[in-house]
This record gives sequence, C-alpha cells and structure tokens, in this order.
Amino acid sequence: MKRPFSNPIGFTPLPVTIICTLIYIVLFVTLLLTHLVVPSAPKTKTPVAGVNLTEAWLDLQHISGGFHPYNSRRNDEIRDWLLRRIDRILAESMKGIMFDRARYLHDAQFRASIAKQNPAVVFSDVSSNVTFSYEGKNLDEPGVSIYFEGTNIMVYLPGLEDDNEDWWNTDKEPPEKGGLLVNAHYDSVSTGYGASDDGVGVVTILQIIKHFTSKGHKPKKGIVALFNNGEEDYLNGAQAFRKHPLSKFPKAFLNLEGAGAGGRAVMFRSTDTEVTRAYQKSKHPFASVLSGDAFKRGIIKSETDYRVFTEKLGLHGLDLAFFEPRARYHTDQDDAKHTSIDSIWHMLSAAITTLEALSSDNQSFDGKGSDSVWFDLFGQILAVFRLRILFALSVTLLVIAPLTHIIIGTVLYKVDKLYICGRKKQVRNSEGEESVLLHGWKGFFQYPLLIVLASATNVGLTFLVVKLNPCIIYSSPYAVWSMMLSAWAFVAWFVSCAADFLRPSALTRLYSLLWLSCISWIILLAVTVLEKRQHIAGGYFLVFYFAAIFLATTIAFLELFGLPRKSEYAEEVSPCHNGQTPSHRSQSISSGQRLALSSEEQQRPETNNEEQPAGQDEEATETTSLLRHDRQTTFAHYRHQNPETNEDEAKDESKGRKVYLGEQAWSWSLPTWPWVFQFLLLSIIPIIMTGEVALFLTSSVNQTLADGSSIMLPHFAIAIFTILLLVPISPFIHRYTPHIPVFLLLIFIGTLIYNLVAFPFSANNRLKVYFDQHVNLDTGINTVSLTGIKEGSFLKDIVASLPSTAGQEISCVDSTVRVGLQQCSWHGVPPKVVPSPPPVLGIPPQFGYTDWLSFNISRATNTTRNEAYFTLSGKNSRACKIEFDSPISDFEVKGAAAEARSEKVPKGGSKEIRLWSRRWEKPWHVKVQWGDEGPSFAVGKKKQQPRRQGLNGRVVCLWSDANVSGVIPALDEAWKFVPAWVAISKAKDGLVEGSKSFLV
Repeated sequence: MKRPFSNPIGFTPLPVTIICTLIYIVLFVTLLLTHLVVPSAPKTKTPVAGVNLTEAWLDLQHISGGFHPYNSRRNDEIRDWLLRRIDRILAESMKGIMFDRARYLHDAQFRASIAKQNPAVVFSDVSSNVTFSYEGKNLDEPGVSIYFEGTNIMVYLPGLEDDNEDWWNTDKEPPEKGGLLVNAHYDSVSTGYGASDDGVGVVTILQIIKHFTSKGHKPKKGIVALFNNGEEDYLNGAQAFRKHPLSKFPKAFLNLEGAGAGGRAVMFRSTDTEVTRAYQKSKHPFASVLSGDAFKRGIIKSETDYRVFTEKLGLHGLDLAFFEPRARYHTDQDDAKHTSIDSIWHMLSAAITTLEALSSDNQSFDGKGSDSVWFDLFGQILAVFRLRILFALSVTLLVIAPLTHIIIGTVLYKVDKLYICGRKKQVRNSEGEESVLLHGWKGFFQYPLLIVLASATNVGLTFLVVKLNPCIIYSSPYAVWSMMLSAWAFVAWFVSCAADFLRPSALTRLYSLLWLSCISWIILLAVTVLEKRQHIAGGYFLVFYFAAIFLATTIAFLELFGLPRKSEYAEEVSPCHNGQTPSHRSQSISSGQRLALSSEEQQRPETNNEEQPAGQDEEATETTSLLRHDRQTTFAHYRHQNPETNEDEAKDESKGRKVYLGEQAWSWSLPTWPWVFQFLLLSIIPIIMTGEVALFLTSSVNQTLADGSSIMLPHFAIAIFTILLLVPISPFIHRYTPHIPVFLLLIFIGTLIYNLVAFPFSANNRLKVYFDQHVNLDTGINTVSLTGIKEGSFLKDIVASLPSTAGQEISCVDSTVRVGLQQCSWHGVPPKVVPSPPPVLGIPPQFGYTDWLSFNISRATNTTRNEAYFTLSGKNSRACKIEFDSPISDFEVKGAAAEARSEKVPKGGSKEIRLWSRRWEKPWHVKVQWGDEGPSFAVGKKKQQPRRQGLNGRVVCLWSDANVSGVIPALDEAWKFVPAWVAISKAKDGLVEGSKSFLV
C-alpha cells in the first residue's frame, strides 16, 4: 500500500519544510560567507607582473607605524620615505628618473633624453597652494574658507598613446585623449595609524607603479599616480592638486580610500556606466549602487577626494574603499594588526584590473556619462547597466504584470474555472435552480493578517530594544538580526496555521501571491518614480523582487486550469445528480470539519469501508480516533475523505479523489508540484539581491550612532529587510511542520533576552568618543572635552574613569561640532605641545602659554572699506585659523594663487579662515574685509560715508602630534584609563587648540 505523503515534492508539510529550510540555509550561509570572508591572496608573493605582496605588507607596516596627520613631524618623514621608495621602485624598473624642475627649464638635452626614454616622472610638489571654501548648512549661512599649501607627490606613467613631450613644463595643453588618475592620501588622522585609511591605498599605488613600469605592461593611456597630503582636513590635498599642471591630463580616476579597518574594499560610488564597466572585470567585485545613492542624497555626510575630482575637475571615476568596522575608523585600531594581506590584495587586484580596463578603453570620457545601476552577486560577478534600462524594465513590469493576470483571469472566467472569490454556482435540475457553494472566498484575508501581525511584531521589538538597550546593535548586529528573523517567521507561521485551521482553503497560496503582487506593485511604482525624477537606482533589487512575484503569481493562476469547470463540479455535487433526497442532504456532514484517522485505520484496507453502511460508524474501541472521520488532502496520494459529504463538497470514493484537510472539494485536481517552482522563483534571486543589500547597509550604519546618526535607522533597516527576506516563504509557511518554528521561537527568546540585557560594547567593538583640548591663551583656562553618544550614561561613566576628573563638576551639553552627540568638559591636565623651559616653582604653567601664538592686527586707514590685516604664527605648528563672530565677505592670504571671490568665500560669507602651511612656524599675512562695502552712499540729498563696523573673534593655532608620550598628557590619560570598550578619536582638526581673542 502507498504511504501517505509519498510525493517528495508534493505540497505537504514534510517536503515544504525540508525544501524551504534547506534553500534558506544555503542562501543565508552563502551570503554571510561572501560578506564576512575576504578572498584569500595568492600564495605566491608576485601574483601579477611587478607586484610583490610581501613588499606591500612591509610598506604598510612602516606607514602605519605612527600617527602622521598633516600637522605632525612624522607626516614629513612619511613623505620623504615615499619619495625614496618611489625612486627605488623606478630604479628597479630602470625607467625612472626624479623630476628636477630647474634642470628641465634650463637643460634642453636633458628634456630630450627624457622624451626619448619615455620614463616615469616624479613630481614633488612644494609650490602649489589653493584657496577654497565650503558652504554652510544653508546657502545663506556662513561657511568656512581654507588656504592650503600642498605637499603632494605625483608619478606620471606615460602611456603608449602619449606624446613624448614635457608639456607640463610648458604652455602646451596635455594630450587631447587624456589619461587616468589613481589617488590615495598619505596623511592620517591624529588618533589613527592610517593602515586602512589610507595606508592600503598608498601601498596599492606603489605596487601599481611597479606593475605599469615592468616590461611589457606599459599602459595604453598615461596614468598619474597621486599621493596627496591633507585629505583628512577638508580634502585639502586633492584641492591643491587642482593647481598643478598634471591635473589637466586625467579624464577618469580611481580613488582609493578607507572608512573601516580591513575586510573587503567596496566600490561604493561611480559617476557613470562607462567607468563602472571597468571595475566589472575585477575578479572579486564588491559593490552596491545603494551607497552611491546615499552619498547623492546626502544621507552619508562624510566625503572623499571623489568630490573634488568630480565637482572641481569634472572627471569620471570610481570610489573604492574599506567600509567596516566603523568602530575602528580614525582610532588606534586602524593599524596593520587589524587588516590583512588579503585586504591589500582585494584592493590591489581590483585597482590594477580597473586601471587596465580604463586604459585600454577607447572612450574619451568627455561629456556627461549615463546614470548606472551596479551590484555584485556573491562577490563573483558585477552586474552593470544603464539606469534607463532599469526604468524601462520597471515600467514594463508595471504594465505587463497586472495586464497578464487580468488576461489569464478573463480566460479562466470564460472557461468557467475562475474559482477565486467565487461564492456559489447556480445549477439546474429537475426541481429548478439551486446554488452550490464553492467557498472560493476562503483564505482571502489570511495573508494581510499574517503580514500585519508579523510585521507589527518586528516594529514592536524595534521600539522595545531601542527603549531598553539601543546600543546593542553596535556590537551585536547579528543578534538583532536573529531576533527579528526568528520572531517574524514564528509569528507568520502561527498566524497562518491558526487561520488555516479555522478556514482551510486550497487557494491560500494563490491569495498570498495576489496580495504580494498588489503590495509589491505599489512599491515598484514608487521605485519607478524615484528612478525617473531623482535618478535613484538603489531600488533595483525591488524591481527583480517584483518580477519574481509576478512570475510566481502567474504560475499560481495557471494552476487553476487544472480544476474542473464550476458548472461540471456543481452538477456533480448536486443532490439530484447523486440521487440524494432532501432529507439525506440535511443529514450530511460538512467536509470542512477537521477529521483524522488513527494509525491503525490508515493502514486498514479500503474494502473494510465497504462493509460499513453509508453514514454508519463502526463500534468504538480504545484505538479509535477521537475524531472519527477521515480528512482529505488537496492533492494526489493524500488521505481519503469520508464518503459522507454535504451538498457542496460531496465526493465519490470510488473515483479516488482526494483533498487536503478540509479544503474545498473541487481542489482534488490541482497539481502537487508547481509550488516548488514558485518558491524557487520567489527565493533565490530576491533573497540573494535583498540579502546582499541588507548586509551591506546594516554593516555600514550599525556603528554610526557614535557619529551622531539616528539610533533608529539601523534597527528599522533590519526590521524592514527581515520582512523582505522572509516574505518569499510566507505563501507556503502554513504547510510547515511545527519543528522549525518552535526552534525559531527558542532562538527568539534567547536573542531577545540577550539584546535587552547584554552590554552593548566590547574590546572588538569599542564605543568611539572624541577628544579635544582647548587652552585660552589669554586667561590660561585649560578645558578638556570628550564627545559621545547621548544614550545612557556611557559618556559620563567614561569621563568618571579619568583620575583628573575626580572632584570636578563635569559640564555636559549638546555638541555644536558633532550634531547629535553631547560634549562633557572639565579642567584638564595642561598640554606640553610647545617646548618650554622647566617650570619655575610657584609660577603656574599657564603663564607660559602666551608665547604659543603670536599675532598682530592693524585696521586699514586708506580705504572706506571695513578692512584689516592679520599677521599670525604658532610655535611648533603649521596650522592656525581665524574665527569671526560675524561673517567676513572677502580675504586674501599673502602669496596665495589668484582665486575668484566666489571660490574663496561662500555666498553667506565665512565665519572661519583655516590656514595650512608646508613650513613649520610660518607667519601668515591675511587681509580681511567685512560688512558694508563701497566708497559712499546717499541718503536723500546728503552724502553719507559707509558705516564702519568692528570685527571680533579669536586667533587659534592647532597641535595634532600625539606620537610622543607626555606632549598631550590629557590624551595619554584618556588612552590609559578609559575602559577597554572605549576608543578615542579626534573631535577637531587639532587635538589641542590654543586661542587668543581680538577686537578690531
């Protein structure tokens, strides 16, 4: 005898549970491995011509051996080391020659020899300076102006198509075809060693120089390798590059960055389709257009040199960067220990492949490129296509999907097989017309109930966790993921099983897909509008998601063609057709009841049933089931229904028709296998695409709360993506056995308790707080501040752990520098950033502060403008600034390159001028204008002189070098005494700021 549920792909609990669970496990494990595991570097140390991974690893350790911000002595040491390292690389290739401007200018024979040899040329730029500005939050608000003297290093690698001329040293224009730019910055922040930000980028470019100067690998187009200095402070190095002649040569660029520590390098921003296709050839691509949209819409506030290259130079290009973990970014854990040679290879291999593709591309990269869509699949394939193709696909689906279903529904109606929403069917007999109930509406409202209750559970959990332990996502995002996934899955299963128990229906799956189609159609409409109006491509995965739902729903519609015509079914179950009398009909039992047989009865031969008169039960025994009657199954090989049926669902046992557990009697002819294809359509592509976006997004934002970002964003992102990841199983979940859901319930309970009570930070996921120290050089008041999150008492506990705060009143206010955070301040240990003689007994150390900064101000007397001249300098520093209480309208630094006023000062004026020099203790001479301008103005008949206004503010100098212990004792104290779960980062450009007030 055949066993029940013998069909291995039948729509029954065991096959559904096994197949769905296995597919989800395989997809989730693959997604996690792709996201977390960096592809291994080749075993050989020279995997590509000229490239040496061992050298790259040793170079990284040297670069990240200390803090090297622009305003530090070690920064100069790294620059000198880079020049020597480049010289060594070029000497090994026997092609290089150091660029000597004086010799180029006066030695024609020397220039001719360079043109003949066509070598790589090194530019050590110690002459370019730039003045620029950034707008305030609103256009009418004051912004910031910057004067910067660059110390960039550039290596020009001529291409096969380049002219053998030193055009950069003449008035000639660069070759019309242009070339490429690859960029990384060699400065770090004052609290980070700069391994990933941006040491890996620097060693990558060193190996790129080796590769393209090796024999047989000369690029088709020339390449400028730029090592810029000063990126961490307003992208200063890239701004200075604009003033160098080589900046006119590139047409496309590749920017190498770091906003994490180790891991994979993600291609997170691109200008257009054409340059993105170059990255497509990378062996292990890792990219999502969603990040590009986040930058485009201003959701991500930080910036890279990409902005300068695109906005100021008009180049086409890509941003390639490390992005997690954010907790190590700009801290002392951004070191070689927390990255790997695998991470170096991931960025290096992608950079070489991309540059080779860009170099061999015949495109000129002139004009505006096309908006693009790009994403990787399992880190192996990069899909790239134009945004207008995605828009066309979206519009097509919006039209075709409902039209297809309407057409199929019309055909089903014509052939009398449209059972959905069918309540009854009229049938003629000898007594006239009578109605046969179809119960087509059964199951229609189950799915919205499932979605609402399961999703409401996740929303409630989000608010619960944010209320009780909001920072848990910082260190335990996968615990939050596990809680959300298990909760949604269990609630969805419980609701669907309860609804199916009360109102079983063979159309539950079809109705679920119909509801999904309607909901996803509305979402797709919104995505399509964003594609057209805002040029946002980040919703690409929702387009493919809808396409999968559309195909699965279409299959479900086509299944209905396997049903009998409603008229035939109605005639068959009609009492007159079965020879029943009205009295017989009234005594029939509804097949909608939930009946079951005992195990012994299931194995009893069918002939035993024939011995019992119709409608008569056998004598009860101790093995008899409490529910006497057998239940039917929907599809073939299921248990037989009891011969007694009512007027709507009567069955002929001899015909072998079988329905599933109280579902409609007409469902016996539905096929058993299409659900597998529906599930594969709904699961594979949607889960892969959605899962990759979900992991990338949550990994990018789960630790941004330390930067002042919304605490709700990562939690709600997980809640929303949980729904998207589990929706594919929802049409089938009512067939699940209880084993997996009960297991998920246990996981939910465990992770909920953990997420509510666990401490949210750890030594590997440290809470980032921001240090700065301010010294009022007029009064000697010394204030130390730590800035951190407002949630909980974490910041106050950190401050209390410092010995110098004992007995002090700590002042905590909202931070004006880092919005969304709070700043706690106290009187700190005096800094020693300026060498001074030993203190004299009885004289407080603050009396020596006056010499740290010297300045002089004189008001212009030979003009009617409000104008003043500043002269200032700081000891042991090359970074100062002038802050104004009211905005200035113009300024000029002595020796600065000519700039338009609109470049120097934003529309709302400047509240601050930042001054950066390549020389230590250099005095700056700055002319400043403010207030009313013009020679004079008339009021009525009387001519008035312009109103003369005063100007007040502060002159400030910065100190950023923390390499020597004892120079900034307050910072040393913080590093030593804060808990192991705390990381110190810099709050401002300077770790220590000394200021003096002025009034003009």
